[in-house]
Amino acid sequence: MLRIAVPNKGSLSEPASQMLVEAGYRQRSDHRELVLADVDNDTEFFFLRPRDIAIYVGSGRLDVGITGEDLLMDSGAKADVLLPLGFGGSTFRFAGRPGGPAAVEDLAGLRIASAYPGLVQTYLGQRGIEASVIRLDGAVETAVRLDVADVIADVVETGTTLRNAGLEVFGEPLLRSEAVLIRATGAEPSEAVELLLRRLQGVIIAARYVLMDYDVRDDLVERAVAITPGIESPTVSPLHLAGWSAVRAMVPRKETNRIMDELWAVGARGIIVTDISACRL
Repeated sequence: MLRIAVPNKGSLSEPASQMLVEAGYRQRSDHRELVLADVDNDTEFFFLRPRDIAIYVGSGRLDVGITGEDLLMDSGAKADVLLPLGFGGSTFRFAGRPGGPAAVEDLAGLRIASAYPGLVQTYLGQRGIEASVIRLDGAVETAVRLDVADVIADVVETGTTLRNAGLEVFGEPLLRSEAVLIRATGAEPSEAVELLLRRLQGVIIAARYVLMDYDVRDDLVERAVAITPGIESPTVSPLHLAGWSAVRAMVPRKETNRIMDELWAVGARGIIVTDISACRL
């Protein structure tokens, strides 16, 4: 039986469960459930604190898990990323008082407060910078004002919260993180894990692409398919009307309208876009 760790709460919880549902797995209807058996898929789900998932997976107690890449790095667990999942994005930055440190090199000898001390220590160690890292849970932006730290390292979205605390970001991001599927380092190959990977990859691709169908004159097919090359190759079929062909291809969802405009300009007509609910490529 495949055993999967899923975030019990937080920003990763709902998207992770929704992705698993779209991949054909059963998910809980009651958020108080901490263990759920999906008999049809021979799979058992364990709903855990996001911070704990990497530890359980890294220990080999669970086969795979969904967590944040930041939490994986902060945990120090012996687990590897199998698949980026495309949600739960976040950016980690250093911040301090205006006129203070302006670059990562300026952090040497300073006190750095963060809710992710393992991540910060790894980042500094890779650059040979020695500094004191202070672990704080919750809002760390007050640490500088209360003189607990000289700078902080935290998730930054718009920067408004930091500016309100009298801080400004500096240097390059420590990490750009997203939700990931992880497995213990050195784990044996597993058909069940490979099946899960294929299903999740299908969900990701279905979310990023749409099917585009259109009609075009035969003498314009080459120009049209150059705009819609598809994942491997478009499907081109003759129409009942002589001299015309029907083309079907997968195109990036975000580029749908631009591609439709270009096809229309080339001479394509009857352009139709259809959502993809699932796929295997």
